[in-house]
Order: sequence, then structure tokens, then C-alpha cells
Amino acid sequence: MEQMLIMGTMLDFIRKYKDWAALQAFGIADIVEIVIISVVVYHVMKWIQLTRAWTLFKGLLLLLIFAMLAEVFQLDTISYIMSRSLGVGIIAVIIIFQPELRRALEQLGRRNFFEKLNIFGEFPGDDQLLSEKTIHEIVRASYEMGSVRTGALIVIENQVALGEYERTGIAVDGLVSSQLLINIFEKNTPLHDGAVIIRGNRVVSATCYLPLTESLEIGKELGTRHRAAIGISEVSDSATIIVSEETGRVSLAKDGRLYRSLESEELQQKLIELLTDHGSGSSRSVFSKWKGMLNNGKADKK
Repeated sequence: MEQMLIMGTMLDFIRKYKDWAALQAFGIADIVEIVIISVVVYHVMKWIQLTRAWTLFKGLLLLLIFAMLAEVFQLDTISYIMSRSLGVGIIAVIIIFQPELRRALEQLGRRNFFEKLNIFGEFPGDDQLLSEKTIHEIVRASYEMGSVRTGALIVIENQVALGEYERTGIAVDGLVSSQLLINIFEKNTPLHDGAVIIRGNRVVSATCYLPLTESLEIGKELGTRHRAAIGISEVSDSATIIVSEETGRVSLAKDGRLYRSLESEELQQKLIELLTDHGSGSSRSVFSKWKGMLNNGKADKK
């Protein structure tokens, strides 16, 4: 009996010491881990709430509550079925959420993290994506087409390459000018249907097909052009100018947002703000610097 009491006392001491040691082991690394997990969970919940996944998430939450109630009230058959369906359910969730998951990964890849590391940043060839002359020509063409109700869709590539959409159209490779853009979108011409993609200061492709947005917040009065412009802005960091064929108004789509009925000064200012802020600072990658050095070397030889 006495030995059992001693053994029990020793076990109590070991348990207390174990709890105290675990408390002492809680350090800076644990705090950092908690902060990281909290931030990730917060952003995941925020992302879910801003997509159609929120409705599906609420449905899954109801199923989870139903499963818990089945366990509490010992509904063995229901509990068995739901436990067996868990593996299939996870795969089904991935399939159902596939567009949202892809969009989330694309948005994650568009963050400035790699750009700040100066490793993977892309370069358009110059310090600025667009020259002031190119912006002026784009704005001029947009409002000239708007004045005669000529519909247009002009996609300006930023840091995310649009090669897969460029290949859906016809190669142009011409210096950007208002006359070129107006001629492309002239009605009843071979290249007027679809979108134009501009890279740097050149029109690289016309009659391109763009993905349509799946957002339910877009007004019914907006047509296919506006939906395509918002769609491409959701999967890339491009800026897209839309000239409405019905009203002649000029709008801009960027990062899933639509800036409607802009004046020419407003459009020009937004293009400058959105597309020429990757100048010759730390955001230029080492590859861009190497290219600049090679171009300078060629110029010196000439």
C-alpha cells in the first residue's frame, strides 16, 4: 500500500514537472508560429468571404454541425456514413473550389515579394512599362473611338505575362499609335473583333480572346467587353481599357475593379499611376539590369 502511494506521488510529480517544462519551453518561435497561423487563417477567411466559396463554406459548416450532433445523440449509422464520406468530401471540395483556388494562387504569385528580392521580377525592356507618348496615343485613340461609338478592348500587359491570351489572336508587332489602334477596331475589318494586347510600347496581338469574370456583382447592363476586361484583370496585373460601342464611354479595369466613365485626364493619370510605378528602383530585377548592360554595350559598339 505504501509503495503504491509513493508511486502515485511520483507520477503526480512527473505530470506537474511535464506541464511546467512545457510552459517554460513556450518561447519566441511559438509566438511567431501563432502569429503566422493567425495571419494565414485571417486571409483565407477573408478570401473565402469575398468569393462564391463563402456560400459553399457555409454549407460545409452546416454538414459539420450535423455530424457533431449525430455523435452527441449517438446516431451511429449517420456517423458511420459521414466518416466514410470524409475522404471523398475533401476531394470534392478541391474540385468545386478549383477556380477560386487557382485565382488565389495567381494573386499570391502577383505579390511584390519576389520583386523585392530582385530575383524573379520581369522586365519590359525599359525602366517604364509605357512611355508618356504611348500613354498619350492610347488615351487619344480611346476617346476618338468613343466619339464615333467604336467598341474597343485594349489590354496593357504589366508584370504578369499574357502569352497564353496573346496566342489566341493574330500577331501584329507594331509600334503603338492612335492611328493603328483606330484602324484595328474599325468596324467590319478583320481585326476589330476581340482584344488588343500591348506589351511595352508595341501592339503584339489583336483579336485575342479573354476570360470572362465570374463575379456576381457585375451589373446586368455591362456587356461582354466589360466582363472580359474584368476577367483578365482578375487573373493578371494588366490594365484594360474598354470603349463602349453603345454609349461611347471609356472605362478601365484593374485588379478586378472597374473604373467607369472616365475623362481623358483621369484615364491618363490612372495609367501613369498603375503602369509606370516600376521604375529604376529596387523593383528592377537583376535580369533587367543585365539586359540594360547588354543594350548599353551594343550601343557603345555602334
